[in-house]
Amino acid sequence: MSLDKPDERPNGNFSSFLLTGFPGLEAAHHWISTPFFFIYISVLLGNSTLLLLIKEDHNLHEPMYYFLAMLAATDLGLTLTTMPTVLRVLWLDHREIGKVACFSQAYFIHSLAFVESGVLLAMAYDRFIAIRNPLRYTSILTYTQVLKIGLGVLLRGFVSVIPPIVPLYFFPYCHSHVLSHAFCLHQDVIKLACADTTFNRLYPVVLVVFIFVLDSLIILISYVLILKSVLRIASKEERAKAFNTCVSHICCVLVFYVTVIGLSLIHRFGKQVPHIVHLTMSYVCFLFPPLMNPIIYSVKTKQIRSGFLRLFTNHPSPSHRM
Repeated sequence: MSLDKPDERPNGNFSSFLLTGFPGLEAAHHWISTPFFFIYISVLLGNSTLLLLIKEDHNLHEPMYYFLAMLAATDLGLTLTTMPTVLRVLWLDHREIGKVACFSQAYFIHSLAFVESGVLLAMAYDRFIAIRNPLRYTSILTYTQVLKIGLGVLLRGFVSVIPPIVPLYFFPYCHSHVLSHAFCLHQDVIKLACADTTFNRLYPVVLVVFIFVLDSLIILISYVLILKSVLRIASKEERAKAFNTCVSHICCVLVFYVTVIGLSLIHRFGKQVPHIVHLTMSYVCFLFPPLMNPIIYSVKTKQIRSGFLRLFTNHPSPSHRM
């Protein structure tokens, strides 16, 4: 089968799509793939090591680090979802992808993005309880409660994306068969459908408002309340210590939402912006947070740094301290 011309049914409905790397830079794809490869490897190593550390180090068996493990697992899932097709396009110029594989990839990409937003919200709730109600922290955020929150975040992400993805399997596609990225996105596929796509155009907007916008607003409000509590602490040292426990999470929130908002603004208002900018922002959105999150927590969180030291030097763990 030719890689440049996917199967076509008699009615003109394509049975597969063509992914796109960097248009006009095809000759440089092998060179472009090198930084992508190292970024992917860094993401896999960073988040896998973080998960291993949280699993092995009993000092990190606390709600804050359980949520961090959820974030690392989500970042791993997102990376493993996009990595195969991106490297296949850049390395092998293998652009063809079947419908089922494409729609499945789009489902997992969008679901995991919503899951990440939910995990960041759960982490904000964790910091809110730890600072606003420290004496009841362990009784409120029990292991069972953390498990319920994690399950709720997963269900919200994976169930909410089903309604716009399922119709993709039944739409005819005859406008074109060329997608604009090296991975499948719902908004990319829907442009190629020859059917009434009103629901598929409106529902994602509502979903983004009720998940990304609402989550970010709740996180913002929670930190306003946290700040008020921190400023009421008499000791300057205790204020700094309390606020330092939030710095890593604030950085991760900024990394995630700034890239998501930037990508949304470019897609919505950047019609005259060169396509290469759209592509670059898409890759930044899907690669930058998974790359930076382990780095941020490793640099900013003393317990994680100490845990890495114990993990790689076989130092015995000190007795657990609250």
